[in-house]
Amino acid sequence: MNNSIAMTAIEKNRSILEQLSRTIWQNPEGPFQEYEASKATAQVLKEAGFDVELGFAGLPTAIRATWGSGHPVLGFLGEYDALPGLSQKIQITQEPVTAGGLGQGCGHNLLGVAHVGAVLGLKAEMEADNLQGTLVFYGCPAEEVLTGKGYMARAGAFRELDAAIAFHPATVNAVTLGHSLGLNSAKFNFRGRTAHAGGDPHNGRSALDAVELTNVGANYLREHVPTDVRIHYIITHGGMAPNIVPDYAQSWFYVRAPKRELVEDVYHRLVKIAQGAAMMTETTLEIDFLGGCYPTLNNKVLANVIHEAMLAAPKDPYTEEEIAFARALNQTTPKETAAMRKALHIPDDVEILTDVLPIGHENEFGSTDVGDVGHIVPTIYFYGASTNFAAPGHSWQITASSGSTIGEKGMMFGARSMALFGSKLLRNPDLLEAAQAEFKQTMNGSVYKCPIPEDLPVPGKK
Repeated sequence: MNNSIAMTAIEKNRSILEQLSRTIWQNPEGPFQEYEASKATAQVLKEAGFDVELGFAGLPTAIRATWGSGHPVLGFLGEYDALPGLSQKIQITQEPVTAGGLGQGCGHNLLGVAHVGAVLGLKAEMEADNLQGTLVFYGCPAEEVLTGKGYMARAGAFRELDAAIAFHPATVNAVTLGHSLGLNSAKFNFRGRTAHAGGDPHNGRSALDAVELTNVGANYLREHVPTDVRIHYIITHGGMAPNIVPDYAQSWFYVRAPKRELVEDVYHRLVKIAQGAAMMTETTLEIDFLGGCYPTLNNKVLANVIHEAMLAAPKDPYTEEEIAFARALNQTTPKETAAMRKALHIPDDVEILTDVLPIGHENEFGSTDVGDVGHIVPTIYFYGASTNFAAPGHSWQITASSGSTIGEKGMMFGARSMALFGSKLLRNPDLLEAAQAEFKQTMNGSVYKCPIPEDLPVPGKK
């Protein structure tokens, strides 16, 4: 296996990959609005010789880029959307670039580009060694609202693949066989009747009362669902002034659970609570169902392959300046940092975790629409250290690291690991056969049913 070809090609393209990551970091865009990120990513792939479709599956910011022919067909799941309110300069104190603006607080500028690096490296190796197979880069919008891949799957994406892989920046280098949670997302809109809250409140029908009753009911529901179910919400609209009975109010809910069927069951119970709140307040209810996703379904065979690849992938050493930057970021959360050092036996002089952890089995309570792909084809999802080890999830510390050379080095490690992973599958057909046999056994006859209704339009489509 001449893996040096892929590694050399990735390094040769390093400046292109780093510039692409910086461009996406400097121009953060929200879900379904990743016009600059998708355009720049598509251009890099096009210039590298891939057949590129921008606007794939009816989503303006989705990409399908292919190279090669025949089987195996390997899929690489890139993302690039940012998070609201997490704008942050590359520094050790919290200060936004734009007050209240978007920021790469989940490292998706690194995520998408790592997959680009992987397919560039694999393409070079396949050309040099005359390897048959097809590489498919999917640029997937809107992971942060957990529906981008669902919309793509609704249009038929991912079914062409023999296997898929997804890398995510994190605080550790790890792969797990545990699952994240499936999810439904919905906004509850209540409409009532306005009145003077002091002068004639009896003439009003408060939409805010309905929202609050729904929230109270949801909190009572928590007592009567399995312990691994998660229900959380925000009030997006609650009225204009205290002396005006609100005639419109809205809350936005996420319902999460480890099985898709349980997501649906708890969601329907939540809908009944909202309907009851509308009856109690004599308001009307309209539900904006925003879609959902499946729990992840990591494949054991593929987990072993990527774990071996991570152990073999070269890592860039960190400079003294990078270590000092990570140390300062860790010091912004001293209690959490101390607790993690104690729990994970992290030495006092370590600020970025570089070792590859053993394959884990712990479940996670977040969600990702990679789970949809994992119920269509054998899929593996793994993490690469790209920030200080104590960075909270979805935080300004991650935004700062994602724009720094620390993040870029994690991105390059992810690209190398995926290239080695792909090389192993291309050269060992028995691995893919075993992964597909495991997938078939795990699915046990069940079939993926897209959580995105056929009549639900693509959000924000111009």
